[in-house]
Amino acid sequence: MSTLELEPEVLERLGRPIRGPSALGRDRTRFTRLAWTLSVLDFKLKFFGSVLGYLWQLMRPLLLFGVLYVVFTQFLNLTSDLPYYPVSLLLGIVLFQFFAEATGASIRSIPYREGLIRRVDFPRLVIPVASVLTAVFNLALNLVPVFIFLLIAGGRPRLSWLELPLVLLMLIGLALGLAMMLSALFVRYRDVEPIWDVVVQALFYATPILYSIQVVIDKAGIHLARLIMCSPFATVVQQLRHAIIDPRYLSAGQIFGTPLGLLIPVGLTLGTLIVGWAVFRRAAPRVAEEL
Repeated sequence: MSTLELEPEVLERLGRPIRGPSALGRDRTRFTRLAWTLSVLDFKLKFFGSVLGYLWQLMRPLLLFGVLYVVFTQFLNLTSDLPYYPVSLLLGIVLFQFFAEATGASIRSIPYREGLIRRVDFPRLVIPVASVLTAVFNLALNLVPVFIFLLIAGGRPRLSWLELPLVLLMLIGLALGLAMMLSALFVRYRDVEPIWDVVVQALFYATPILYSIQVVIDKAGIHLARLIMCSPFATVVQQLRHAIIDPRYLSAGQIFGTPLGLLIPVGLTLGTLIVGWAVFRRAAPRVAEEL
């Protein structure tokens, strides 16, 4: 009898192949505690030994905001018809920095934890989730000056502020879906990082952060504005400007012409989550071997 004919019998005696640790693991409580612990640890270590500590997290968006504000107000004069333009600009920068940080940090998160991965059996999804959670902590800090400056500029609390958690949940979901996908792909394809850097930079200019969507409508028409709003990130930025800063900023639903138009960015966010989960779940058992 040939070796090939014996293989099924040998495999049957050996039993089912041993798989590596899964993405979620069996204990959901352990998963939650690990993700929280890693994210808090990363958040604290980021400013360990720094004189100003957590203030640096506030200084980064404020410094960028200061430079861009001077350029766009003193040299380009783009603020004439925009209510609370400085606060609108700061909000866009804060949201973009969260998105860039959450996705960018997740790319190398698995190789960064290589020593832990090779020694401890734990659910692999904890790693990208912790990266996103750390970015969420930073986002919470950075939103504080946004509200302070808005109130100083004359803005007032409105019921539409209650939209904030729901819209941020969409943004976090989008970042998490991409984080799962990018972290899993980077283990095998190291080109993912430079490609994503280009994508993020393109997204910054393609999203109405430095400019108003009304400018796009006036100069290029409503169809291009609706195409831009198909981006979940652009929808988040525009909707928060409408809900938090001033209702004169068109909502995403107003730009689409119907609230049903929001199904496009929401659907893309859910699709990103599903695809990201599928990619990471497939790659999780082989992560240690492929590092």
